[in-house]
Amino acid sequence: VQLQASGGGLVQAGGSLRLSCATSGRSSSRHVMGWFRQAPGKEREFVGAIRWSIGTTYYADSVKGRFTISRDSAKNTVYLQMNSLKPEDTAVYFCAAKVGQNSYYSKDYDYWGQGTLVTVSS
Repeated sequence: VQLQASGGGLVQAGGSLRLSCATSGRSSSRHVMGWFRQAPGKEREFVGAIRWSIGTTYYADSVKGRFTISRDSAKNTVYLQMNSLKPEDTAVYFCAAKVGQNSYYSKDYDYWGQGTLVTVSS
């Protein structure tokens, strides 16, 4: 499974961005697609995930109500819509994939895309 994340950039606080994660390779129907982020000097943290087959989503408390994950099966792409962005959302965002159940832990994910930088200015 190959993952390609895109869509990062610079945005003012309160603004919005949509990240994309294009997938290729083995069928994604069995996968959980996760989004993680890593701020400078901090550990990588779970942002949210979606079970590709049934669309169930999971979110970290810090982004619940502001971020939305969706997928487009025709395009083999997962999206992270980020609204009401805050300076503390500044990080490199990664998409990842695993087979089976959702996990909040990065070590459980087998496939990773390159990161895309999101910078939120105050």
